[in-house]
Amino acid sequence: MDPIRNPYAPGAGQRPPELAGRDEQLRAFDVVLERVAAGRPERSLVLTGLRGVGKTVLLNALRSAAVRKHWGTGKLEARPDQGLRRPLSSALHQAVRELSHPRPEDADHVLGVVRAFAQRDAGVNAKLKDQWNPGIDAPAVRGRADSGDIEIDLVELFTDLGGLAADVGKGVAIFIDEMQDLGPDDVSALCAACHEMSQSGLPVIVVGAGLPHLPAVLSASKSYSERLFRYQRIDRLAREAADRALSNPAEDEDACFTVAALEQMYVATGGYPYFIQAYGKAVWDLAPTSPITEHDVAVAAPEAEAELAVGFFGSRYERATPGEREYLRAMADCAVAIAERVAAERAAGQEPSETLDDVGSVPTAEVAAELGKKPQSLSPARDALLKKGLIYSGERGRIAFTVPHFGRYLREHA
Repeated sequence: MDPIRNPYAPGAGQRPPELAGRDEQLRAFDVVLERVAAGRPERSLVLTGLRGVGKTVLLNALRSAAVRKHWGTGKLEARPDQGLRRPLSSALHQAVRELSHPRPEDADHVLGVVRAFAQRDAGVNAKLKDQWNPGIDAPAVRGRADSGDIEIDLVELFTDLGGLAADVGKGVAIFIDEMQDLGPDDVSALCAACHEMSQSGLPVIVVGAGLPHLPAVLSASKSYSERLFRYQRIDRLAREAADRALSNPAEDEDACFTVAALEQMYVATGGYPYFIQAYGKAVWDLAPTSPITEHDVAVAAPEAEAELAVGFFGSRYERATPGEREYLRAMADCAVAIAERVAAERAAGQEPSETLDDVGSVPTAEVAAELGKKPQSLSPARDALLKKGLIYSGERGRIAFTVPHFGRYLREHA
C-alpha cells in the first residue's frame, strides 16, 4: 500500500481522519452552546478517561464547535508546576479577540482586567521588568481581579468576561486539558467561578478533560462540584465505531478491510482510539494490496506493538525510578492474580470474593503483599507515581494504571 496515502494518524491529541463514536458528546455540546447563548441555565462539562481514549481530540472538536457558533474560546493545558493565572490569561486574551465586540473600548476594558489578573501573579510590589506581559496592549485595570486571592479574582474576571459575551449574544468557553494537574487553590477558584456564572446566568462555561480521578479532585475542593459539572466518561470505542474508524478512512483512499481483519484489529487494539490509529498505520504500510486481510494484521502487529512499546508505554515507564518500576510491576502481577482467582471462582459456580472492574484496579494492600513490604513503606513510591500521572486512585485503597494495556506491557517488556 502507498505509505504516502496512509490515512491513519497516531499522535498525541492529533485528530484522526474519522472521529468515530463521539457523536453523542458532540450533539450534547451543541445543545449546551445554544442554551447558554440563549440565557438558559447549563452546567460546565468535564471529560474523564484513561490516556489514549481521545479526550484531547474530543476537547479540540468541542472547541471547534464553539468557534463555529462564533463564541470566544481559549484553551490551556494545566501543569503541576504552574499556576493558573498566566495560562488562563493567555487563553482569555484569545477568547476576547474571537468575540469581536463592536465597541473596542468595552473589549479593551476586559482585556485590561485580564492583564491585571495575569500580572498579579508577580506580586503587587514586583518591579516592572518582573511583571509578565500577556501580549495585551490595553493598560491593566487596577482594583479588578487583582486582589491576590485567586478565588475572588477569578470570579470578578469571569463576571466581566460574561458581561462582554452577553452584549453580543454569544458565550465564552474555556477548555482545560489535564485538568487534574491544577493546584488545590486553582481548582477551588475555578469551581467558585463556575458556580457564580451558573447563579448569575452569564454565558461562560468551562470544558475540562482529565484522568478518571478528576471528579474526586473537584469534589475534594468544593462539595457542590458534583452538581456543578456535567461529567462524561470517555471510554474505548464499541466494535461498530472502531470499524468505522478504520474502514471509512481506508475507503476514502480506495481501500478496504476484510471482516476478519476488522475483527482481529479490534481484538488487538481493544477499541482504544490511539491503538486503532497506531495499528492502522502499521497495517497499511505493510499490507501489499487491498483488501487488507487478517494475515496482513498478523504480520503488522509486531511493528505496531514495537512502536507503542517505545513511544506510548516506554516513554512513561522511563519516567519512573527503579523503586517506582518495581511498584508498577507488582500492580501488573496483582491484576493478573485477581483476574485468575475471579475466573476460578466463577468456573466453580461461586460468587467472586473480589472486585474485578473494567480498569483493572488493584488493592494497595495486595500490592504491598506482592512486594513483601508494609503498605506505609510504599507510600513514597505510590505518591510519586500518582504525581507523575502513571497511576490513579478512583476509590480509597485501590489504584489503577492511567494507560490502557500498561500492565500487559510491563509483563511482556519490563
